[in-house]
Amino acid sequence: MRATVVWDEALLAYKLSNDHPLHPVRLDLTMRLARSLGVLEGVEPLIPTPAPDEELERVHVASYLDAVRQAPSHGDDPVHQLGTADNPIFEGMHDASALVAGGSIAAAREIAEGRADRAVNLSGGLHHAMRDHAWGFCVYNDCAIAISWLLDHGYTRIAYLDTDVHHGDGVQAAFLDDPRVMTISVHQHPGTLWPGTGFASELGEGAAAGTAINLPLPPGTRDQAWLRAFHAVVPGLLRAFEPQILVTQCGADTHHEDPLAELSLTVDGHRAIYRACRDLAAEYAGGKWLALGGGGYNLFRGVPRSWTHLLATVLDRDVDPDRTIPAEWTSHAATLTNRPLPTTMTEEAPTDWTPWGGYTEIDVDRFVLETRRAVFPLHGLEPQNVLD
Repeated sequence: MRATVVWDEALLAYKLSNDHPLHPVRLDLTMRLARSLGVLEGVEPLIPTPAPDEELERVHVASYLDAVRQAPSHGDDPVHQLGTADNPIFEGMHDASALVAGGSIAAAREIAEGRADRAVNLSGGLHHAMRDHAWGFCVYNDCAIAISWLLDHGYTRIAYLDTDVHHGDGVQAAFLDDPRVMTISVHQHPGTLWPGTGFASELGEGAAAGTAINLPLPPGTRDQAWLRAFHAVVPGLLRAFEPQILVTQCGADTHHEDPLAELSLTVDGHRAIYRACRDLAAEYAGGKWLALGGGGYNLFRGVPRSWTHLLATVLDRDVDPDRTIPAEWTSHAATLTNRPLPTTMTEEAPTDWTPWGGYTEIDVDRFVLETRRAVFPLHGLEPQNVLD
C-alpha cells in the first residue's frame, strides 16, 4: 500500500508551554526512534503548509480564529478558553495550530487525489477543540477539519475511530447531525475522567441517529480486555456503515504509565490496536486509512515506542517487538530526562483476546453490552448474543 508520512520540524512549534503535558518532545523522540530503527528509510516526508482561514472555518467560527491570532498580545480570553491551565497562550499560537491542521488536510489530500492509500500525521489528532473555543490542549480541531475537507472532495461516508483515553468530543460535536460521518470513540468512562462526555447513550441527532458511537471502559482496563471490547463493537458497525475511508485518532494516553488517565494498556496493546486499524481499513474502507496522533503524556517511555509502531504499521514495516532500542536514541533521550528509559520495543504484555460471543462475567462485558444495546439495533444488528 502506498503511504505518506507528514512531517516537518516546524510542527514542534505547537508548544503550549515548557512544562505543559502535551510537549512536542514526544514527536521529536518518536521521529528519532523511527529513523534509528530504519522505519523511515527512503521515506520522503510530506511537508505541510498552514491551513488558510477558509479551511479552518470548516469547523471554527471566524471570531474564534481572530481571538487565537490576538491572544499573544491581548492576554487571557476566558470566552474562548485561551489562557487557561489546559490551553495557555503561546507566541505564534495561530500559525502553529494552523500548521497542524494543514498537515492533516495534506494527508487527506494525498489519499483523495490517489497518491497514497494511507497517510499519517502524528502532530494531528487535536480532537477536543470546539467550534468557538479551545478545549483540552487543542486549539484547532484538525481531525474534524480533515474530515470536512474529505466530504467536499469525493467522500460521502467517512468513519472516524478514536482510541484516545479521552472522549473524542470535538469531532463528535462537529458531526453530531451529519449521517455521512460515523464517529466511534473508545475511551475511559466519562464518570471517571475529563471531559465527562462519551456515554453509550450519546448516539447522534436527527437523521444521524446511530452514527455517534461511544464505548466507555472502566479505569484499569488492560490490553486483552480493551481489545475484546473493541472487537465486540467496532468491526460490526464498520461493516454496516460501509465507509469509504477510515480516519483514526491514535492517542497513546491509554498507556499504563500515562500521568493523566487510568487505563492500563501497554505499547504491545497499542501495536495491536494499530494493526487492527490497518486490517479494518483494508476490510471495510477499501484500504484507505488516515491516521492521526493525539494524546500521550508518558513522553519518554510510552509515546515514542507506541507511535513508532504506528508509523511502522502505516508503512507496512512492522517492527519486531523484541527489537532493541538503538543506543543513539537512548543517548539522546538520556540528555532530556533522568527517568529510566526503555530498552526494547515491547513490554512483553499478552495481547490475545477472547472474541465476544455474548455477555459473560468478564469485567468489560457490561460496558460492551451497554453500547451494543444502545446502537446496534439502529444498524440492524443483534446487540447481545451474536459475534457481529
